[in-house]
Amino acid sequence: MGTTTIRVDTDTHARLLDLGKESGTSLIETVRDATEALSRQRFANQVSTELDKLHENPQAWEAYLAEAEDTSVSDGIG
Repeated sequence: MGTTTIRVDTDTHARLLDLGKESGTSLIETVRDATEALSRQRFANQVSTELDKLHENPQAWEAYLAEAEDTSVSDGIG
């Protein structure tokens, strides 16, 4: 995998270095982890927003719950 240079302000750079030291990872690994965390957070926020909108419509919410019930799979516990 290739690399490139990105510009960040000195405070952000220092914070990234501190985060890397705390977890024992390199700067590039820290940036990669931060990017993945931000991506997951934004995805979760999008899902939450869409569920909130769905919940505002009682018929759509009931249809969603019914579909979820129809497609649920037992975890085999219990």
